Amino acid sequence: MTIANVATCGPRPAIFLDKDGTLIDDVPYNVDPARVRLTRGAREGVTALQAAGYALVVVTNQSGVARGLFGNEALLIVRARIEALLGRRLDGFYWCPHYPAGVVREYAIVCGCRKPQPGLLTRAAGELGLDLARSWMVGDILSDVEAGCRAGCRTALLGQPPDPLSLAPQHMPTLVAGDLAEAARRILGATGKSGERSAIDDPRPAPRA
Repeated sequence: MTIANVATCGPRPAIFLDKDGTLIDDVPYNVDPARVRLTRGAREGVTALQAAGYALVVVTNQSGVARGLFGNEALLIVRARIEALLGRRLDGFYWCPHYPAGVVREYAIVCGCRKPQPGLLTRAAGELGLDLARSWMVGDILSDVEAGCRAGCRTALLGQPPDPLSLAPQHMPTLVAGDLAEAARRILGATGKSGERSAIDDPRPAPRA
């Protein structure tokens, strides 16, 4: 199927990507590039989304900075490793270093950027000229979905479909997919369609190609 490019002369839509558990395997507090591994379907999904004209922006909570486990500079090395594994540049890489119970005083605060707050997404939109209403937040936990909803994006949740009766409105994803490759196919299939029904209405994952 041929997918029309989403780029226009106005603000560009983005795919906001959670890092751990979505783009790379979740290894808690890991900043060792040798241990960074892409999740299943990540390269395929990211390649398709970038080819369709979406900006690719990582938005991630990194409380390890506030906890004193690593510095901000270590995350720049992780970004470089992810880009090397993907074989392409990311348009943005934003992280929240805050955690109220942290040991590094300047980061031990309540902030507006730690997901589920939308601050990372709104900051990226302002700095990179992104159209939030045409963008998607993709993550593997409900705080990712909530951050996307608060920012005005559509959302994709990776993993098993949750029970819709247990979800608050801000946790209701637009679609649910098994991995980034499947999410990309469904996002691109939804481009330009109106009245799209949330995947929660039909919680069966889409068939894999």
